[in-house]
Amino acid sequence: MDIQEFNNTKWSRNVILVDGDYVDSVAFNLIVNFERMLGRRIPKADTARWIDCVALDGGMREQRDADGETQVIFIHSKDKPALDNFTPGSYEDDLNARAFKDTLGEFIMSSYPVEEEVVKHDDFFLDILKTVVNHKDVHRVMAIPNAEHAPLWDALRHALRDVDDEDKRVTLFAMQPLEGGNFRQEILGYSLMNALGIKGSEL
Repeated sequence: MDIQEFNNTKWSRNVILVDGDYVDSVAFNLIVNFERMLGRRIPKADTARWIDCVALDGGMREQRDADGETQVIFIHSKDKPALDNFTPGSYEDDLNARAFKDTLGEFIMSSYPVEEEVVKHDDFFLDILKTVVNHKDVHRVMAIPNAEHAPLWDALRHALRDVDDEDKRVTLFAMQPLEGGNFRQEILGYSLMNALGIKGSEL
């Protein structure tokens, strides 16, 4: 996918951008750790439930967004054809050009493998995020980058420094609070725990 194609895309009011490789590795670590801690099997994360939780954490609400649509974009390495710790998880069979509808509206999913010989993974994520944030039709952006990669986080902070907070609501998800910028932050682990069926009462 050439970034120029994203510039010509018709965007929804709400956009969720996901680094699939990263969120899958976080889900795997949570499954391993909580199985040990709780002494029970943890099933794969429910993909639709997780997307709903991200949408809610990003400020979407049933009364305002139920009639609209949200674009969900997964980027992933070419050699990782699926989210191994989510169900459904196959990019080509289950996620790309698929949609689901619930009380928060319709979620239209797409996935894009990163051609590392053409563009670096983090650069591709950053380019898409900048394109989405700068588009006049987009008002709410929820992004799940590899926040553990410090150079990417710094680049994200730099890229978002001039975003008009009155016009755009941008939320970045990370596993722990990080040095902030001109955006909101949410803890990624909460939405993943919900999607994995881990209840607060168990902890």
